[in-house]
Amino acid sequence: MDGRRSAARRGADGRAGRDGQPVPSATVGRLPGYLRALEATAAAGAVLTSSDELAERAGVTPAQLRKDLSYLGSYGRRGVGYDVAHLREQITVALGLADVRRVLLVGVGNLGHALANYAGIAERGFVLVGLVDADPAVVGTTVAGLVVEPADDLAEVVARTGATIAVLTTPAAVAQQVCDALVAAGVVGVLTFAPCALRVPPHVDVRAVDVASELQILAFHDRARSAGGGVS
Repeated sequence: MDGRRSAARRGADGRAGRDGQPVPSATVGRLPGYLRALEATAAAGAVLTSSDELAERAGVTPAQLRKDLSYLGSYGRRGVGYDVAHLREQITVALGLADVRRVLLVGVGNLGHALANYAGIAERGFVLVGLVDADPAVVGTTVAGLVVEPADDLAEVVARTGATIAVLTTPAAVAQQVCDALVAAGVVGVLTFAPCALRVPPHVDVRAVDVASELQILAFHDRARSAGGGVS
């Protein structure tokens, strides 16, 4: 999935890495993959792992892996490799997952239902604290153990739950309006599935997932292969 970031204009995510240097956005984007690879490595019973092994699990080159991890001050030990538990902890801290992050879901349609019930959210250190929707037929229903609250109460829900991150699955026509309300209420991170670009202040980050766009890209590559061409 595409994760486009509005903060790309800053060239880095603003989080200090080794020697106080900012970690590049591209590196931040690969850290979750490294964490997932480390979890799989640990589940297999390994205590140590090499850059080659970890890179293969993560789908990157060993050189890229070593460069990315160097921003965290983790270089591994020559002839030994990386301590799996220690590196997991380093990446967890770097991603801000050492503390629980409160998440609000806005838009409880089919996609919203699926996301609310997705176990991976809690497994990654996030807690879903609220559900909001504008449809009177949905408001008051219970999804994933939470009662859906009305969109008119959005600011109050954010304040009461302490949510700092929002997942937005509303139609594109109202996505900017809802995003503005979330930002005004104090949300500083938005994951949007709406097929439109959102405008936010510099202190707010937006990640966009556009399923249709990703399918179109796959269709392009499929057509190129069928035509005997390639993509540079």
